[in-house]
Order: sequence, then C-alpha cells, then structure tokens
Amino acid sequence: MVSNDEFIREVDEEYRRDQMAQIWQRYNGLIIGAAILVVAGVGGWRYWEHSQETRAQAAAVRYEDALKLSRDDKGKDAEAALESLAKESDGGYGLLARFRLAAEMGRQNPENGASAYDALAKDGSLSTLWQDLARLRAAWLRLDSADPAKIRPDLERIAVPENPWRHSARELLGLSGLKAGDMDYAGKWFDQIAADRETPSALKQRLAVYTALVAGGPVPVTQ
Repeated sequence: MVSNDEFIREVDEEYRRDQMAQIWQRYNGLIIGAAILVVAGVGGWRYWEHSQETRAQAAAVRYEDALKLSRDDKGKDAEAALESLAKESDGGYGLLARFRLAAEMGRQNPENGASAYDALAKDGSLSTLWQDLARLRAAWLRLDSADPAKIRPDLERIAVPENPWRHSARELLGLSGLKAGDMDYAGKWFDQIAADRETPSALKQRLAVYTALVAGGPVPVTQ
C-alpha cells in the first residue's frame, strides 16, 4: 500500500516531468539554439587559444633565429629579421624584437640605437615600465657622447625609490657625474645606491670602484 508521503512525492515528480515536457515543447528551438551557441563559443575559444599559441611559438622561433644571427656577427641580417618580426607580431615577442632591434642598431651606431629607444619611450601604447626602460637604454648609449645635462632629467625621474629601474638609473647618473668631473653629483647617486637595501649584488661590487674614484677626485687633464 502506498503511503501518503510516497503518493505526494510521485505526484510531485509527475508534475515536474509535465512541466519539463511543456517547456521543451514551447522552447525547444531556443534551447537547441543556445546549446549550439555554447558549443560554438567553446570551440571558437579553443581555436583562438590554439591559434595564439601557434603564433607565439612561431614568433619565439623567429626571435631565437635573429639572436643567433647576432651571435654569429651577422648584424645586418639580425636587424632585418628583428624588424620583420616587430612589424608582424603584436605580442610579447614583437615588443622584445623592437627592444633587441634598438640594441643591434646601437652596436653599429650608438646614436641610431638611442633614437630607436627614443621611439619606444614615446610609444603611448607601451606601459610606463617599458617606456622607462627605453629611456634608460637610450641614456646608456649616449653616456659617452652627449652632454650629461641632456640625459639626466629622464634618469632622475626614473631614479625614484618606487621605480624598478632605479638602480641602473642611479648608476648612470653617478657615471655622468664622474664623466663631467662633478664628484659631488656622482657621490650623491652612489650614496643612494649604497643606502638602498634592494641594490643588486653585482652593482654593489661595482660601487666599491665608483666610490674610490669619487674619493680620488677629478683626474687633471694634461695637454
């Protein structure tokens, strides 16, 4: 004999089945269409992921080939390969190629390389992090030829405590002081390097040489 609870449960289940059947009859087209869209969306996403991965792998191979050309002292060929990659890739390897191309150009002609870094520094599509790195690289290439006063403003903005490139910026500022014979200016930046707990160990080792040069004072130039 069926209890009241069992009877109520069976009636409730039958009612739900009837509801589902009515919903299916009324909306089966929409349900099937939605299912197709979901499947197509997932398939499209998977295809996009695969396409992006394939492009990234191809860009990585091209980038490594360009680096090999550079290591083999085929500078012009390396520049051509990097320039092509920079134009055709809009991902991370495209950006890497632009920076590496500027470095290759700097090996041949420092001012040409610095100008390429200037273009990166002015590219509004790049984050401040990458723009500052470009400014830093340009200043390094100009350190031996430019008036120190012309490269210092950008470097001083980078040398602030919260900037991740501050260590290199401070080193270049100190070197610009040494080059100009301004030991007070050089010492100011070398002191900041010494006081920063996060200064890289390699820079700390170089700092011993820099501070000795500051202590020795300007080297007199004889005619």
